[in-house]
Amino acid sequence: MTDLAAPFTPDWVSPPGDTLLDILEERDWTQDELAQRLGYTPKHVNQLIKGKVPLTEDAAIRLERVVGSTVGFWLAREAKYRERCARLAAAEKFAGWTDWLNTLPIKEMMSAGAIEKRRIDAKSKPALVESCLRFFGIASPDEWQGRYGQMQAAFRRSREEQSDVGAISAWLRMGEQVAEKLDGVKFNRSKFVSDLVEIRKLTTLPPEQFEPRLRALFSSAGVAFVLVPAIPKTHVSGVARWLNPHRPLIQLSLYGKTNDKFWFTLFHEVAHVLLHGKEKESVYLDDPAKAGVESVQEREANDWAGNLLIPARFANQLTGLRTKAAVCDFAHAIDIHPGIVVGRLQHEGLIDPSWMNDLRVSFKFTAAK
Repeated sequence: MTDLAAPFTPDWVSPPGDTLLDILEERDWTQDELAQRLGYTPKHVNQLIKGKVPLTEDAAIRLERVVGSTVGFWLAREAKYRERCARLAAAEKFAGWTDWLNTLPIKEMMSAGAIEKRRIDAKSKPALVESCLRFFGIASPDEWQGRYGQMQAAFRRSREEQSDVGAISAWLRMGEQVAEKLDGVKFNRSKFVSDLVEIRKLTTLPPEQFEPRLRALFSSAGVAFVLVPAIPKTHVSGVARWLNPHRPLIQLSLYGKTNDKFWFTLFHEVAHVLLHGKEKESVYLDDPAKAGVESVQEREANDWAGNLLIPARFANQLTGLRTKAAVCDFAHAIDIHPGIVVGRLQHEGLIDPSWMNDLRVSFKFTAAK
């Protein structure tokens, strides 16, 4: 069935010369006669008719006087012809770049709404190439390789599995697109640090209450904060990076987030911004909940996040928390959600992973558009 909403994209072009041929036929003129009237050589008129030379402003003015219509008509006719020629030439290039699609998670990008859903077959692949180029904001796969493919040299991985550059680059780009729509000031380190006291207090609130305030605090300190749906094979729950020398980005995925994991991941990324902000080319790919490669920077971020949530001066009390009531009392005393305490106890092996999970809260977020 034909898609009536689809744009008409013929694989042929019609130069302004086709219109001139129609006029010559109507008036029973030869090309030589038209050339004489226009003041051009017969060869130039023949090339103009065949579209081999551009129809210039001078030619448009002459045509207006000799055959009628307007300068605007002839220039618009030429512009449409050149645009169509360019698009057909681009389509040929897209057809030669379809192997690039094998490096990208096309189905997952469609599911996440990053690119339009369509069949993945030989006929549609050139259009998919164009969609992916538009999504990444690059002109060709060479530019993608230069910007995103080579970005892996800047990856600071927390897991060995974080090696699918196509999937990771797609997820990072989704975050960039959201961040590009956000207003923000230049990064203010001192304000960001001072705001952490209030940000930590937000851990006791449900998402619908803390999320707007969290976004506002980050924005006022010049930090872009975005929530982006996870893409399989990235194995990334959070990332910290610098979009430019003045704008850090903290990006979290939306999969399987209980409040203890959410807040620990968030503050882990905050740590990278504050502790490792001089390394502005680095891209910290993190999944703090999973064991794996732990660099010095990852250990520093883990320790910083853990100590911010549960300050070191209270850590010796954790071993005595064996009941839900004790956990809740302790959490209340240090002004933090009990689920975060449970997550810490489980992580350190102080309680079984099956204990007290009803104190943890599962979060559901809506990705920003």
